[in-house]
This record gives sequence, structure tokens and C-alpha cells, in this order.
Amino acid sequence: MTTAHQPESEAAGAAPGVGEIASLPLPGGPRGSADAPSASAGSAARALPARLAYALAALTGLFYFLGFPGMDLWPISFFGLVPLIVALRGQPPGRAALLGWISGFVMTMTGFYWLLEMLRVFSGFPTILCVLFMAILCGYQAGRIALCGWLYGRAEARGWPGSVAFALAFVASELVYPLLFPWYYGASVHNAPVMGQVADLGGPYLVGLVLVAANLAIAELVMRRLDRAPAPGEAGRDAGPPRRGRPLNRAVLAVGIATPALAAVYGVLRIRAVDAAAAVAEPIKIGIVQPNLALFDRRNALKIHVSRTRELAKQGAGLVVWSEAGVPQAFRESAYKSDVQRSLTGRLGVPTVVGTVIHRFPADRNERGVSFNTALMSGNDGEILGRYDKQYLLAFGEYLPFGEMFPYLYKLSPNSGRFSSGTSLAPLEWDGHRLATMICYEDILPHFVNKLVAQGDPDLLVNLTNDAWFGESTEPWIHLALAKMRAIEHRRYLVRATNSGVSAIVDPVGRVVTHGDTFKEQSLLGEARFMRAQTVYGTVGDIPWYVAAVVSAAMALFTRPKRLRLRRGEG
Repeated sequence: MTTAHQPESEAAGAAPGVGEIASLPLPGGPRGSADAPSASAGSAARALPARLAYALAALTGLFYFLGFPGMDLWPISFFGLVPLIVALRGQPPGRAALLGWISGFVMTMTGFYWLLEMLRVFSGFPTILCVLFMAILCGYQAGRIALCGWLYGRAEARGWPGSVAFALAFVASELVYPLLFPWYYGASVHNAPVMGQVADLGGPYLVGLVLVAANLAIAELVMRRLDRAPAPGEAGRDAGPPRRGRPLNRAVLAVGIATPALAAVYGVLRIRAVDAAAAVAEPIKIGIVQPNLALFDRRNALKIHVSRTRELAKQGAGLVVWSEAGVPQAFRESAYKSDVQRSLTGRLGVPTVVGTVIHRFPADRNERGVSFNTALMSGNDGEILGRYDKQYLLAFGEYLPFGEMFPYLYKLSPNSGRFSSGTSLAPLEWDGHRLATMICYEDILPHFVNKLVAQGDPDLLVNLTNDAWFGESTEPWIHLALAKMRAIEHRRYLVRATNSGVSAIVDPVGRVVTHGDTFKEQSLLGEARFMRAQTVYGTVGDIPWYVAAVVSAAMALFTRPKRLRLRRGEG
């Protein structure tokens, strides 16, 4: 196909390509009005008018929310990105970034509505001010999708294949954009385990790309139909013959159909293999204490934990796990082993992972001490066998950004904690077993858990969490869904003990063995198995995705060589 030629200096417009999502320079760019669509003489793809594009971007944000954990209408994830992909086609990079931001903002303001409660509780600020802070935070979080849009817009404008550009931009934005509350599109299919098994090959990024492939195929069909429809002003008796439009990109369709199908086949085979390995692994009954303690009233914490742990021991639990800071008493670092055994673990009668706080007093009384959010491993007699200190602290909850630089900020936000990060990745060791321990949202950080598993070679993953900050909302279910990926990535059982839910045991293929309710005091007893496995993702990690991010950046910076376009017959 031959299209109208344009000088290389006009690379801000799109360089059309056969079968790719492309367009000629937008009238909304330097040479036209903002709302008019672009079109070639009759065959190139047209960019949508700005208002329609903005509406479609917002629709993807809504679809993203509905298909994501919490709402769990997961089939939407196979087409939820289509409106955004269609809206992005042919747009200049600046508008493409804005379209991505609109999509991300709608998604985060709806899906992360529980941020308002967290900010209200911990900051102590008036509600109206918390709404403002929430909007600012969601606006920042939406930058992830804005980055995807910008990378795509730049790459398309430089003549690179649109579908490839979007897929690479999508994974690059998920990988490199820093978030306060990380999330991954692949978690949308957490309730369809067969689709998530490729996580052991490429983590949540590969699961997300499987869904992106399906979205791109559907978007190709939609855009083909749009290209054949009359442009504004062409309809009527004198419109002439129907537009032929650009050829249908059959490669995009083939990949979009084959990728989810192959992922499903892989999922079926891997589930069978992992289930067979689990069947011969050493079993253990694990008890979980979910105390449902109020955020600022922990008076009954010790009583609840001790009594419920003893009950679980009588029921046959070989290991009990407590939630994050289940007993929030601060023990002196210099004597915590003896103090914890004497006051806590010596009375339990069963090995227990204890969530508590350790405080390091300064040598100089005029200096502030250091507190750690800690998990301790106690043995059969209550002796302390190991310690893990949380490394990724939660802003506003455990520390206040810039609070150490400007201590006055803590007076404005009196409920914010002042914790320090741990440094050791060593697992908790007990009776010949190794437990890779994560506290709070560390279990949703794939790169961090990769490091934990690589260093400790654990045979069980354990997470201690307190999600009571977010109230009775979808957040605890979102947290569980995101964490389930770690079990698949490393083919190990995951035990999650939370203060107010959702406590659960997850098997190595991402199925929930048992789980509790939210905001109920409960004891859970379920079976897990000690397993070790080497996976591609556990070995290679995110290296392939960093390569993809570099390629995406290169496509955004450099024009596609003319010889490649000529080879494909692009004029």
C-alpha cells in the first residue's frame, strides 16, 4: 500500500504502516484544530476526535475497575483496554499521554476509593482535605497509564508497529513507574487460575501481556470497522463508494487468539504437574489467628492471640501465624528474645510466627530511638529462633514522607508512625524449614519476593498483614488477589495472616485453600505443604521486562529506519 509521503522532519505525525495502528499528522497537532480527526486520502487510519477519544479513555478506566479484583468481573480484562487502544490511535504523544492519564485517573478514583478512609484515619485532616489529597494521589498513580500512552504515541509517530508499541509500552509502564500502591493488570484473572500459570515464566507482567494480546486483537477489528466507515462530512448522496480502509492486520488477530489459548493450555498442564508435586510434599496443618483488633485499641490483643493459639494447637496445628503487629507491645532490642519468650511465646505450646514491634533505644538520650515492624519465629518451647524486620514501609501509616527532614509534619499528622526499615532478607528457620516472611504489602512486590526466595530458598511463604486501615472495602480482597501471584511465581504455598481479613492459605497454583471473612475475629486451620521449586521467573526475574522497557524507550526516541518501512511496502 502506498500512502501520502511526508518529510522526515514531520515525524510528530504518524508514519503509516501496512496493518498497523497508524495515522497521518493530526489536524489537532501543529497544523490544525484540536478536535478534528485526521485522515489520509482514503486508506490510512484516522484518529478519533478529541472528545470521543477522551470518553473512550474514561470507559477503559471504568472497565479496568470492574474487571479488577474487588469487583471481579474478570472476563472484562480481555476487552477492557480496547476503548483506550482505539482512542490512542493516531494521536500525538501529548494527547496520547493525556488519554492514558484520564483512563488511569478514572480507574484509580473508583478502584482505590478506600484511600479516602486511610487518609482520613491516619492523617487526622478534615475529610474535604483528604478528598483533595486522594485526588492528588490518584492523579499521580494515573501517571502509569499516562506513561504507557506517551510511549505508544511517540513510537507510533516514529513509524513503529502500533500493536508492538502498545504492548511494550504497557509492560514498561507497569515495570518502571513508581507507585505508592502497586497493582498489575494480570491480577484481574486471579479467579481463573488456568490463565495465571504463565506467571512462573514471566511474573504478573507476562499474565498482563496475555490479556493485552486479546485486547489488541479486538481493537484491530474495531479500528478496521472505523476505517471503513465514512468520515465526518463524507456521508450523503455524493459521498462516493465506501472507504476501503487499511488492510486487516491478520498477524495481530492471530497473536491475539493464539496467546490466550496457549496460556490456557500451559495453565492446564502446569496445574496438573504442580498438583502432582504437591501431593507427595510434606504436609503441615497451619493455624491462623485473625484477631480483628481496632486500629487504636489493642487492649485485648495478648489475650486473644494466646487463647486462640492454644485452641489451634489442640486442634492439631503444627504452626500458627499471627498478623502484622498482632501484639503491638514494643520490646527492647537488647533483650527481646528473653522478654518475648517470658511474656508471650512461652505460653503458646506450638511454634508460632509472631507479629510485634522491636525498639532500639539510642545511646544518647537526646536522640530518637528506632522502631521496627517485626516478625519473630518461636519454637516448640517459645524460644525465639529468628527475626525479620519489614523493609518496605507504608507512607503515612508507618512513616511520613519528609517527616525526618521536617519533624513539624508529625504534629500535623499525629497518627502517622515513625518506623525504620529492616535490611536482612534471611528467612525464618524452624525445624529444618525456611519461611520467607513478608509484612504488609511486601507480598505484592514481585521483585522483592524474588530476592527473598533467591537468598533464602524457602519452602513456605508467609505474610503478616493489617488491612484494617482501609475499612470494610474491596482493598483486602485486592491485596489477597495481588499476593496470590507470588505463590504461582515460585510454586510454593503462601500463608497470609491478617488482622481484619482476608486471612488465607494459597496453594502453588494460586487457588485459595481456605480463607476467613473480613472484620471478624476468627481462627483458621488449613493444610499447606513444604515445597521448593525452581521457576523461570524466579531465576531470570525481571531482566526480559527491563529489556522490553529499553526497547520501548528506543522506539519512542528513534524513528523507524526507512529501509524497514520500504521492505514492508510502506512507501
